[in-house]
Amino acid sequence: MSADLLAALRAAVGTGQVLTHEDPTADLSAWERDWRGRAHGRALAVVRPGRTEEVAAVVRACAAGGVSLVPQGGNTGLVVGSVPDGSGSQVVLSLSRMNRVRSLDTANLTVTVEAGCVLQQLQQAAEQASLLFPLSLAAEGSCTIGGNLATNAGGTQVLRYGNARDLCLGLEVVTAQGEVWQGLSGLRKDNTGYDLRDLFIGSEGTLGVITAATLKLYPRPAARLTAWAAVPSLDAAVQLLGLAHQHLGAGLTGFEVMGQFALELVARHMPQLRVPFWQSAPYGVLLENSDSESETHARLRFEGLLEAALMQGCVTDAVVAESLSQAQQLWHIRESIPLAQAQEGLNIKHDISIPVSRIPAFCAETDALLQREIPGVRLVNFGHLGDGNLHYNVQAPAEADGSAFLQTEEERVNKLVFDAVAKYDGSISAEHGIGSLKAGKLPLYKDPVALGLMRAIKQALDPKNTMNPGRVLTP
Repeated sequence: MSADLLAALRAAVGTGQVLTHEDPTADLSAWERDWRGRAHGRALAVVRPGRTEEVAAVVRACAAGGVSLVPQGGNTGLVVGSVPDGSGSQVVLSLSRMNRVRSLDTANLTVTVEAGCVLQQLQQAAEQASLLFPLSLAAEGSCTIGGNLATNAGGTQVLRYGNARDLCLGLEVVTAQGEVWQGLSGLRKDNTGYDLRDLFIGSEGTLGVITAATLKLYPRPAARLTAWAAVPSLDAAVQLLGLAHQHLGAGLTGFEVMGQFALELVARHMPQLRVPFWQSAPYGVLLENSDSESETHARLRFEGLLEAALMQGCVTDAVVAESLSQAQQLWHIRESIPLAQAQEGLNIKHDISIPVSRIPAFCAETDALLQREIPGVRLVNFGHLGDGNLHYNVQAPAEADGSAFLQTEEERVNKLVFDAVAKYDGSISAEHGIGSLKAGKLPLYKDPVALGLMRAIKQALDPKNTMNPGRVLTP
């Protein structure tokens, strides 16, 4: 390591906030290994700034030394976008110490937080003010706002409130040159030029470092009800979604679909969770209704929806949660699918989006294709049907070795699935981002003009390619 760079980093953030392998007591593995265990890199150093000015100083020092930076929040990403490569030449910029809620404006319905603020901490701050921050993810106890914005995270309430991009009004960003853009506006209307905010959201740290954000808050609903419905097919689930829009309108805040095998895994590996109807129905749907009037009004509308759905045959059975505890149990089943799948063994994950109307045909064709090409393969299909986002995961045959399955079949499975996604006018990444895992695939499925514009933006904002290189765009 360059002694000059090390000295500059320590001067910027303090000696105790620069971790290196030269210190025998320092364990850098938490910053060097991705959450899924797909990659384990080696950092030149892990630097933990506490203020925006310190982030800027670190970026300037690395730019001067020709050293690339890997911004990192909660390190909960699924596409290997926030850990260093194996060269030992990259600096990990951990934003975990920058975790304050800076301000909350109840009249303007906004909150300004630092990038290292854990999502659950922000949700609680909003709740204490009798307001709602609606972004909700399975990893909300550990993921951070900076990472949510860098990947344009989605979650379970996109149907009503939109992605992280839709919830953000302003940003504070440190550029690749170490300058600070002060864009923490709480304005909902600002027509003064290019939308720089949206440029940095979803860029996965490749254009600059998000250090703080001003985000939208909402009034808390008077009532939130949850229902679980058994449906006979994906076509029926799409029909139910249409009925839910008609009966609930903007009150429909969640619409999740779960395939039978996904629910079987939860029932098998987590028997303490009582999974409704999984043995008798090909799919389960989890619906959430948020009502601005009262619980009575919400329940009447929900019951009207389910009655119509039962009469039309798109629902075969249903249950409405009678308490907050029951609702949380139902959501816990949905959120436990990834963990249950991990306990079943290694698998190939896909985070795709398809126009809702075309999802049944996509699944029918792609299910048959995979099962024909790889006999015995098991499909764990679940996700946010309301916004067209499926987690279309592929599990090895029951008796197969998961590790060997990944090594021999992952490339072929990805091509089969991604080609089908392209055929149905979809996207190979709905909410997880591109990272390094899909960077090589992006040129195969992204419009070449769009890809050229992305490269031009990267070259203009980060000409030395020091910001998270190899992520999103390949060299």
